[in-house]
Amino acid sequence: MVTLTDIERESYKNSPIHRLDPRVKLLFALAVILYVVSLPRIHEENITRLLAVEAYLLLLVLAARLDLRYFILRILAILPLGIGIALIQPFLKPSFVENYTLYPLDLPLGLSITYEGIAFGTSLLVKFLVCVTSVVLLSSTTKLRDMVSAADRIGFPREFTLLLSMMVRYLFLFWSVLKRIKIAQQTRLFNIWNKNVTRKWIIKQIGYSISSIFVRSYEQGEKTYISMLCRGYGSGYEKAYYKGKIKAQDIFFLLFSAGCIVYIHYFI
Repeated sequence: MVTLTDIERESYKNSPIHRLDPRVKLLFALAVILYVVSLPRIHEENITRLLAVEAYLLLLVLAARLDLRYFILRILAILPLGIGIALIQPFLKPSFVENYTLYPLDLPLGLSITYEGIAFGTSLLVKFLVCVTSVVLLSSTTKLRDMVSAADRIGFPREFTLLLSMMVRYLFLFWSVLKRIKIAQQTRLFNIWNKNVTRKWIIKQIGYSISSIFVRSYEQGEKTYISMLCRGYGSGYEKAYYKGKIKAQDIFFLLFSAGCIVYIHYFI
């Protein structure tokens, strides 16, 4: 099981990728996502290009000396969502395709599979995998507070970065609250998969836990807001940045990565 502490611990490692400026890593991740999304929905060279980008990201993972077990587990935790979306595409007829080629297979309920749907579903799944890999690589090599500061310095909306900074600040707090609730339930022999009690009772206990976390979140948010007002929140001086500057190695990384993407797009 990968916890928030494990994820944040990975970002404190020392490697050439970790030492890059957070703004550079954030721009790189956004560039990869934009390139992947901009590729045609159905194209015979899509898979080759996407797999080449995925291979480049995996090389960066190795260069960052990340724990491969945690890295793969994080991807697998999100991948079922992409798989579920991709699996239904062969049974649909994409609106951007005029002529369909039916797959010679008899299915019940009047369902049919098209070659275009299979191609679109496969491309969609690989795109999802590449985007998730780039996001996991970014979060595994960049501290959460540095990521928020980088987004602010790049020019993201102030309200967006403020919400992110508050989430980062109290994410670990509520994770520990959730762990304490779980430990308390285990000491009382509560097991969600217990077949000796009714499902209605188990759902009710889960509802109690969710409501408890909600009430604690509300109370903590009210205390935090009052504390922020007492410390001058709203005066315009509540932002705090790291003092790092973009160096030659950061520019080289951006240029090299851009060159790799251009090479992949036009020569592979």
